[in-house]
Amino acid sequence: MIRIAKLAIFDALLSFLWVFLTSCLGAGAAVIAKTLEYGGDRTGIVVGEVVVLIFAFSILGKLLGGASWNPTSPVAFYAAGVSKDTLFTLAIRLPAMAVGAAAGALTISEVMPEQFKHTLGGPKLKVDLHTGAVAEGVLTFLITLVVLWTVLRGPRNGILKTLIIIAATLFLVAKGGPYTGPAMNPSNAFGWAYVNQNHYSQEHLYVYWVTPFIGALGASAVYRILFAPRAPKEKSA
Repeated sequence: MIRIAKLAIFDALLSFLWVFLTSCLGAGAAVIAKTLEYGGDRTGIVVGEVVVLIFAFSILGKLLGGASWNPTSPVAFYAAGVSKDTLFTLAIRLPAMAVGAAAGALTISEVMPEQFKHTLGGPKLKVDLHTGAVAEGVLTFLITLVVLWTVLRGPRNGILKTLIIIAATLFLVAKGGPYTGPAMNPSNAFGWAYVNQNHYSQEHLYVYWVTPFIGALGASAVYRILFAPRAPKEKSA
């Protein structure tokens, strides 16, 4: 029980830091561009920031005993049958991530300098409800399948594993931008929905919680079908 409590605290901490720091990407890119006296497109700077963040969080998550900042991740690994989690531990960890994310969104909203507050905000639905729900579910399915394969069956090199996940994340974020933001992370979406007081809305629950978890569970099922080790055949006498 103590181990689960510690892990839930670490989940909340990582979720707090993830929302807080990813919300600083736009402001950080502006500061870096100004420092370098660069007036061009800042996309490359933001991509560089994202790469650094994901590497740092991957290392930090391992150091904290497998802590996560995305609820779909422990759920997917549990459903794939490769996790120490149980339904009980997930029932503790997932709310902790949501609380941490909400705290991160509230904190950055208070401390962000006024000139950069326009850069704040979470994922936003840009299409109709059902199209957005399908998009978020498919995006979460794809990133979860990539993560499962990379972590469990991919290259042994940890740096290469992380680079594969980063590349997939950036690609899917670019493709999902015109639809839902996207989030592919229910707690991240919850943090900003809480700030905007629409965390109980049908849109938020349906698009950013229900379908992402369906997508994650679907990815786990596909992984088990395609990549689960086969039982050894019995030798005939």
